[in-house]
Amino acid sequence: LSAGRVCLSHAEPQVAAGRPAEDGRAEEQDGCYQLYPGHIPTSPLQKALLAAGSAAMALYDPYRHDMVAVLGETTGCLVLPNLRDKMKHDPEGYRILQERPRIRLSTLDVNRLQGLPDGTLGREYIRFLDDNKVSPDTRMPAKFVDDEELAYVIQRYREVHDLMHTLLGMPTNMLGEVVVKWFEAIQTGLPMCILGAAFGPVRLNARKLRVLATELIPWAIRSGRNANCILNIYYERRWEQTVESLREEIGIFPPPAVRV
Repeated sequence: LSAGRVCLSHAEPQVAAGRPAEDGRAEEQDGCYQLYPGHIPTSPLQKALLAAGSAAMALYDPYRHDMVAVLGETTGCLVLPNLRDKMKHDPEGYRILQERPRIRLSTLDVNRLQGLPDGTLGREYIRFLDDNKVSPDTRMPAKFVDDEELAYVIQRYREVHDLMHTLLGMPTNMLGEVVVKWFEAIQTGLPMCILGAAFGPVRLNARKLRVLATELIPWAIRSGRNANCILNIYYERRWEQTVESLREEIGIFPPPAVRV
């Protein structure tokens, strides 16, 4: 067995990206298997090296989304099963795991969402994307998670990240990202979120640090603890719901009236 390969017995058929291959097996290469399209099998040592390198780069440049993605995959192995279990034990979360929706420009009816009333989730989500010049298509596909279902869980987390900005009312500047990371760290326990929450503030000036420490972090922590699991909301079926009512349903407290 070469390093970084996942080998399975021929009695253990796998699926690729949640869908069976034509012969009911995952792709086989030299007796080893890719567990889903794009999967790169890695050993624990390789994961540790990838985690260290991606953490260093993500701290140096928090907007390196590729490095943040690698960090999330290589450090989330102990947390992702818990998130999956939360989804499996919730009717809406279970449906998401079964249907595997994706949030991409190709799956969004942008014109319809733009035409929804102000204050609805769909309209405010599109407004967030436009105002901050971001796209859901920039979210990297999972590569290093050695479980097809867990790979979808972290993919789903990535693709609802911008919806967290929308629900929390946070922009994509450094202060806004740190606040969202605090909320996500409490919600998910993902090491990359904890790292971003802990070290992101070093780039903030004194005024923003004061607002963060006295207003925003306490609110993000309270909301994160009070809220239902953010992965258990089928957002694609909530576009017409108002942001305010969805916050109340999830358990997110209204954002503080401060300039971010």
